[in-house]
Amino acid sequence: MAKPKHFNELAKRYPEYLAAVEQLGESVKAAGPLEPKIAELIQLAAAAAVHSEGSVHSHARRARKAGATADEINHAILLLTSTIGFPSVAAALSWLDDA
Repeated sequence: MAKPKHFNELAKRYPEYLAAVEQLGESVKAAGPLEPKIAELIQLAAAAAVHSEGSVHSHARRARKAGATADEINHAILLLTSTIGFPSVAAALSWLDDA
């Protein structure tokens, strides 16, 4: 899966930093009992909560790759309504449509 242009530019400018960030992500996922699909859905929800469009795209793709269905991905976002509010959920759902 190709990485976004901005990520690639950061990796060129700060290769050791980006390698460490990627290693941290891999280490954290390996440290616990959650299956990859669930881990990606959690990270997707966090990305929506902090209004990170790029991360919503990334974690939606990763969740699909880990076996999540479109309904599961949409539900992960819809579950946030009472926590982050309808406008934020609506924005995240529109970002899912882009991904």
